[in-house]
Amino acid sequence: MGRVTERRRTIRIRDGAATARPDTLVAEEPLEIRLNGRPLAITMRTPGDDFALAAGFLVSEGVVGSASELRSIAYCAGARDDGTNTYNVVDVRLAPGVPVPDITLERNVYTTSSCGLCGKASLDAVRTSTRFPVADAPPVRIGPGLLSRLPDRLRAAQRVFDRTGGLHAAALFSEKGELLDVREDVGRHNAVDKLIGRAVREDLLPLSRVILLVSGRASFELAQKAVMAGIPVLAAVSAPSSLAVDLAAESGLTLVGFLRGPDMNVYAGEERIALRSEV
Repeated sequence: MGRVTERRRTIRIRDGAATARPDTLVAEEPLEIRLNGRPLAITMRTPGDDFALAAGFLVSEGVVGSASELRSIAYCAGARDDGTNTYNVVDVRLAPGVPVPDITLERNVYTTSSCGLCGKASLDAVRTSTRFPVADAPPVRIGPGLLSRLPDRLRAAQRVFDRTGGLHAAALFSEKGELLDVREDVGRHNAVDKLIGRAVREDLLPLSRVILLVSGRASFELAQKAVMAGIPVLAAVSAPSSLAVDLAAESGLTLVGFLRGPDMNVYAGEERIALRSEV
């Protein structure tokens, strides 16, 4: 298993004075995800929670939606020519009877740490039908005051960020503001997949009474991952994209952006936010 952090020599300049010293950096390594032995995708990720990452990726792609559909997840032995294991190749085996998508036609993709959807055949192909319609989720009502406290709780839980300053984070909170889980990764989409993957392996989907908070912007892919997992509220400390707002409006997802202290913008699904005045 690769390490979450690595040490590298750097020249530190402060007030014009230069000194050589080691610096702690976040690790970034490729992970190849195979489905029933066949290559499906490669993502650049921070090592750790690789099985959850693979499972969450399959939820986001609409392949699985429950723990019973996953037969096994394992590292592929002998990933190198010399037979050593790099722990950078994961094979997911589906349970008997679970349909296997035609990955040769739709997706066989290299994904970077900043884009989890590069290589999709078309925008229509991304709009995968969810098994857990957010619009049908139990009613959730959240006050702006509760939302305003979540970024500080997320930041306090970012242990690796404190050492590297170079990781995205995603967290699940209860509707009462309790921190349920947090994951860090060099890719924000990977952090979300790790959360969702841990949930599906524990058979907790749909996540119909939680809030998903991400440390960066809210892209279309993150909105899609929330919808695919049945998450009713997605909040981000930065801006959403136009497609994220469109998807949120179409699916019934509550989308909050620029969540900074008491200030925030609600782009869709405002019925779940307990506003003091009518807008």
